[in-house]
Amino acid sequence: MTPEQIKRALDRVLLSVQKPARYVGGEYNSVVKDWDAVSLRAAMVFPEIYDLGMSNLGWIILYGLINDQPDMFADRAFSPWIDMESVMRHEGIPLYGLESKRPLQDFDLLGISLPYEQLYTNVLNLLDLAGLPLQSAERDSSYPLVIAGGHACYNPEPMAGFIDAFVIGEGEAVILEIARIVQAKRGRSREEQLRALAGLEGVYVPRFYDVTYQPDGTIAAVTPNTPDAPPFVRKRIVPVLPPSFTRFLVPHVDTVHNRAPIEIMRGCTRGCRFCHAGMVTRPVRERPIEEIIAAADEIVRSTGFEELSLLSLSSSDYTHIQELVEAIGQRFEGQNVSVGLPSLRIESVSVDLMDALGDARRGGFTFAPEAATEKMRDIINKSVPDEQLLVTARETYARGWLTIKLYFMIGHPSETLEDVQAIIELARAVLAEGRKIHGNKATVNVGVSTFVPKPHTPFQWVSLDTLDQIQAKQDLLRRGLRGRGLNLRWNRPDETLLEAFLSRGDRRLGPVIRRAWELGTRFDAWQEHHNHEAWQQAFAEAGLEMDFYTHRPRPVDEVFPWDHIDIAVKKSFLVEDYLMSQQGETRVDCRERCFACGILPKFKNLRMETLADAWKCPPVVPRDQRRKPRGDSIPLLPR
Repeated sequence: MTPEQIKRALDRVLLSVQKPARYVGGEYNSVVKDWDAVSLRAAMVFPEIYDLGMSNLGWIILYGLINDQPDMFADRAFSPWIDMESVMRHEGIPLYGLESKRPLQDFDLLGISLPYEQLYTNVLNLLDLAGLPLQSAERDSSYPLVIAGGHACYNPEPMAGFIDAFVIGEGEAVILEIARIVQAKRGRSREEQLRALAGLEGVYVPRFYDVTYQPDGTIAAVTPNTPDAPPFVRKRIVPVLPPSFTRFLVPHVDTVHNRAPIEIMRGCTRGCRFCHAGMVTRPVRERPIEEIIAAADEIVRSTGFEELSLLSLSSSDYTHIQELVEAIGQRFEGQNVSVGLPSLRIESVSVDLMDALGDARRGGFTFAPEAATEKMRDIINKSVPDEQLLVTARETYARGWLTIKLYFMIGHPSETLEDVQAIIELARAVLAEGRKIHGNKATVNVGVSTFVPKPHTPFQWVSLDTLDQIQAKQDLLRRGLRGRGLNLRWNRPDETLLEAFLSRGDRRLGPVIRRAWELGTRFDAWQEHHNHEAWQQAFAEAGLEMDFYTHRPRPVDEVFPWDHIDIAVKKSFLVEDYLMSQQGETRVDCRERCFACGILPKFKNLRMETLADAWKCPPVVPRDQRRKPRGDSIPLLPR
């Protein structure tokens, strides 16, 4: 269809669907360019509905970078909701760019964001709605190049058959290099285009790698099949964070996070063993206060947002967080602008910081203890005494907050029902602190997710709890967290299973994902749309077992499907940390003490003084002075 035909069709059908404003484009700050005046057209595609996608910072940064180039244009596309998809298929409307109303087939490049694995079937649905063959091998240069990036791409293998190339690492560092290659190679064969992309650091082209398997089904090796592909694909990283994005689009409908995010810090030094983001985003880089204030000022001026979110994995670990919050408060005093800190460490929240937040009390104050016993906190390397949490809760309630949100995980290695019972006792103790101040108005919201062992973490060798174990722990929590002032949220065990096999899968899962989509799965992250039976059928037809990917413990010398993806943290370091967890040994924050995880030597092209300044890494502790776990010796693995 032409853009004019798409516009006419939309005029005819939009009033028949929920929230038609999702599908029209034209938001304030959106970019429209003359299609014929540019030589590179990219569509930034987020495989979720508009309401969620518009709150994602990753794709809009790339949208801005491309549109800043005078000879390039970036459009947007999101997954249509069920009702709109039905209308599009019935009317023959292809998936299109919101600004240009051009079918996605007309673009040179599709950049797909994959922040989490439950979006995989949505990606297939998007490709199908766009009229593209699902398999990368079936798409020649007449189709747009399909690139994916995001945290789920650190194990790209389950989606390797559908994506032409993956960006490993930070997209700001490589997106324009990719775009320039696509520009230069227009009209060339898809093979030539991909060979050029494979030469970029941080770009993984799956078709240039072969996978062999052991008789037991584990990976024997992942090896390049062409000299153009490196044996290990190292993640791309920006040594100093680029200027904050400020020209946010103002959505037509309420979004899940109706606020403007400013990333104040990237990376984390805490070393929580379950945390994928904390490992793959190393090292820490912080933005200067002056830059953050300038970005906040520009965002408020250019968008009208009244809430700013200071974004990072641990906002209160930002070196000058107190000064920053006070400076933003002074800058916007009397302008009805509030500041949110979405991720706070219990041990680093001060009374002064809470006071500096002022009256920004639209929601609750959120803390994530993750575990409720000292034993479990040592295993996961997140040691916070109960008394510290209770003191912080007391001070939080005393400053006017009525609600405290607590996030925990169940299913950690070596966890018992006694450890789960401790979650109940700790939540009730926090509520008791609130009632001393606010009476029955005090509330504790408890969110409990189930631990999924993630690639590139010290717990990647751990097995997932069985469905019976998860159910027993959730039943205990439901019985114990009843009553006024206590609210419990949890996720279904079969949803946890889905996340586990998708995040730990290999290339053999490609046909499983495709078959599950053919059986109707999409929006797998939505509880009401998750279809466990379809996934079971897809596994059975492929001759594979879910348990192989979920409940099987791994030996430390197993080759993982993602071992050729180099996150610049050594596998030997992860093994060491895993064995330390089995002995209850912990590591201190690596801003205090460097444990030689591998991040610094990987970037020899950067000057070491730049690393020390921008990445906040202390001197390396000599090997003979580092803490070692008791018991087993640590095997050193190659990498």
